[in-house]
Amino acid sequence: MPVHLRGHHFLCMLTYRGLGYSAEFTANMTARIGDIRASAPVILISGPDDICAGMSRACSHAAGHDCKAHEILAMDTVARKAVEAVLMRDLTIAAPVTKSELDRLRAAFASGSTRAACSGCTWFEVCNQIVAENYCGTHLLNLAS
Repeated sequence: MPVHLRGHHFLCMLTYRGLGYSAEFTANMTARIGDIRASAPVILISGPDDICAGMSRACSHAAGHDCKAHEILAMDTVARKAVEAVLMRDLTIAAPVTKSELDRLRAAFASGSTRAACSGCTWFEVCNQIVAENYCGTHLLNLAS
């Protein structure tokens, strides 16, 4: 079963260490990363995704399951385009993320080339520290080849 992600959540997974907005959010993010590590296909979508599902209490931008923040939707578009440019493929088509793709994404994220969507994010400095530590301790650290 594919994992449906909005663009910025896909970027967030690169530096995810189990921190989040609530216990519910972190459990859901951890589970989706587990699916990706087990080679589940990933599809990037616009609007609420598998991370947002049931998270209206954790997200100040949501009312029910309807994302109300236009700036979040714009951030997702910027993130999706940046990731697709690095991976050189359309991420609206389901496919597992490979180890080589993850390596390219990490390098691009560390260089800043995919981080335009991160501007103004409250987690920006946390991610900078994780990048400085070479992604040590992240949940998506290893994928099958």
